[in-house]
Amino acid sequence: MHYLPTVLPLWLLYVLLTGNGEVSNLVVGLLLAFGAAVVIRPLRYPMPWRRAPGALWAAGQYVLILLWDLAQSGVQVTRIVLSPSLPIAPGVVAIPSGCDSELATALSAHAITVTPGEMVVEIDADGTMYTHCLNVADAANYVARAQVMRRELLQRIFV
Repeated sequence: MHYLPTVLPLWLLYVLLTGNGEVSNLVVGLLLAFGAAVVIRPLRYPMPWRRAPGALWAAGQYVLILLWDLAQSGVQVTRIVLSPSLPIAPGVVAIPSGCDSELATALSAHAITVTPGEMVVEIDADGTMYTHCLNVADAANYVARAQVMRRELLQRIFV
């Protein structure tokens, strides 16, 4: 029964993406959603509903900040690529995630990787993310500050 909160949104997403309301498609979508839920294996832990508004607010802030970082980094990488001198100083920076859960560390690494010009290449067992940056001198301070902000928002979402 604890699979139901995972199966229903996945099934709804499948139906919305396919746009096909035939019974055979609905059954296939339900089977795929159930199969994905079995692979994901959702955890059985109750969410305190009094925490939901704060977690949703933090999730909204996280998404907006991620979108802003995507736009800002896209402009910076475009400037670098279009510059005739190609002013880059690539390198790898170690960033401690500081997150308690593996999910929060993975989401933080994803947020770093989707921004243009940065990519997490490895995560240690202690949660340190090794990130390749186009400009190490600028990125070290910026990425560390951004990680503190991401960590605080992710803790408000998941704790």
